[in-house]
Amino acid sequence: MDNTRINRHSGMNTWRAGCDESRTSGSEGGPQRPTRRKPDMALRLDPYIIGKDNGSAIGTLVERVTRFTILVHLGRTRSAEHLRDEMIDTFDQLPAHARLSLTWDQGMEMCHHHQISAALTMPVYFCDPHSPWQRGTNENTNGLLRQYFPKGTDLSVHPGTELTRVALELNDRPRKILAWDTPAARFATLLTDAV
Repeated sequence: MDNTRINRHSGMNTWRAGCDESRTSGSEGGPQRPTRRKPDMALRLDPYIIGKDNGSAIGTLVERVTRFTILVHLGRTRSAEHLRDEMIDTFDQLPAHARLSLTWDQGMEMCHHHQISAALTMPVYFCDPHSPWQRGTNENTNGLLRQYFPKGTDLSVHPGTELTRVALELNDRPRKILAWDTPAARFATLLTDAV
């Protein structure tokens, strides 16, 4: 079965394999397109879940194959500079073979993506605008996170230790998509197999 979709008004193919290849910051410098889902590591970053009155946020990093989740405390500061610094600090804690690429949703908060890519020697990709199906894993994870952080609440009151606790709980939760294995177990296997 062909997975492409045709726009009924123009006849154009509107399906994309994950990201807009014109907006990348790969280490080779040229446009790149990530391959379809395969057992390598590619973290997808949803901009964040937003708190009350758009005044606070939590960044969500999800490894797309294992569903392993890392939460980033952004507090009340959602500036591009703050996000860049937090992303670099968070990714620096992962082994180099665990940071093959980062896929980001569209947004001005990632205007320093070249600096992130250079600091971590990892390409950064962007999903197409208005295409949530390209971030299905993140959308699902954000839905799970809303069980812990309901909409309309101030997310800045949750310290980093609480975010770590929630991420540990999510990563130890068996998932049907993983044949009832846990993201933590799959991520650990992926890390050891990659060495």
